[in-house]
Amino acid sequence: MSRPEDPDRTAPPGHHPAPATDRENPGHHPAPASRAVELRHLRAFLAVAEEGNVTRAAAHLGLTQPAVSRTLAALERHLGLRLVDRSTHHLALTPEGVAFRDKAAAAVAAFDEALDTGRLRHWPLRLGHAWSAFGPYTTPLLRAWRERHPATPLELLRIDDRTAGLTRGEVDAALLRGPVHAPGLVTEVLFTEGRVAAVTADGPLGSRTSLRLADLVDGPVVLNTVSGITTPELWPPDARPAATLTVANTDDWLAAIAAGRGSGVSAASTAAIHPHPGVAYVPLDDAPGVPVLLAHRDGPGHPALPKLAALAREIVARG
Repeated sequence: MSRPEDPDRTAPPGHHPAPATDRENPGHHPAPASRAVELRHLRAFLAVAEEGNVTRAAAHLGLTQPAVSRTLAALERHLGLRLVDRSTHHLALTPEGVAFRDKAAAAVAAFDEALDTGRLRHWPLRLGHAWSAFGPYTTPLLRAWRERHPATPLELLRIDDRTAGLTRGEVDAALLRGPVHAPGLVTEVLFTEGRVAAVTADGPLGSRTSLRLADLVDGPVVLNTVSGITTPELWPPDARPAATLTVANTDDWLAAIAAGRGSGVSAASTAAIHPHPGVAYVPLDDAPGVPVLLAHRDGPGHPALPKLAALAREIVARG
């Protein structure tokens, strides 16, 4: 009579079958003790997250589709998390995948930066902003920095993202407006800006010398998701705009207002930094101010960050 084969005796050397509990629960991904995550795992995940499709991600990376699929699956097994929802043709990140994306992007950016020999000689300080930089203090800040710290270039980068690329490691610090709830950031309020209404220049509100929030509620209000400082909650609950139009960046926001599709609300510095012939900026009498923040990631960062914060405070204090 033959006996069932002992899987431990018949398995090839080095093979260790999964415990019964894991075979019975295929959704569980235990982290292997002997395999570390490598940079290629993070790059593959980020490519899939960006493309929303494994085939396109493989083409972007110069790999085969099966190779990318295996690499992504190995990363998920190591983390013990499902990062990508594969239930539809267009892949979508799970909530865990969304949270992991910024961490993976920051890690890859830090690695690439460490190997950039040009930056080792002149390590620039990258200062991000999403749409309005440092308001009226932008030029004084850049000039003063160049005079005092010529060996450390200050790069001002516009990145259409709520944290101006800070959470993804694309910048060392960022000038942000309004409350920012991204984890792992340290913020300091530098000053507070007033708000203005942005209305169609040749429309009925374009010739007014001042406006109130109630003047904007009858027509659509254009909301810029990148800036994040204007939401329907800016108005009282019983007097909110009749309709809203959402856009993804400042350029589309201006174009929609100039075309008469609605009005907008922004910080006062927008009028100087983003003039548009079809848009009139009118002071808002009853809107709360917008805090302007200097933010950086919690933990070790660029060694010149304390100097940047000190100079920003000095520029604001001088007015």
